[in-house]
Amino acid sequence: MIVRRYFFEGRVQGVGFRYSIKQLAMGFDVTGWVRNLPDGRVEMLIAGELEEIEDFFEDLHDSPLDHHIREQEQQEAEMPEEGLSGFTIR
Repeated sequence: MIVRRYFFEGRVQGVGFRYSIKQLAMGFDVTGWVRNLPDGRVEMLIAGELEEIEDFFEDLHDSPLDHHIREQEQQEAEMPEEGLSGFTIR
């Protein structure tokens, strides 16, 4: 299992981006969360098998959500101490 943190820039707040990310994640065997940041970006923490995460991003970039993303940054991350359950909006 891998854990990654993503930051999305663009028109990603106020357009249903987080809700759409959550709905998309429900179709994959991944856990994590997504939240707005004060600087206008959206942050997402996602955990799962590499293939599931890659498939999730393939669907994300094939969806209308892709048009809202100007930049995407990826970082390796650690599993939170409290663990992850489901996929939530924070």
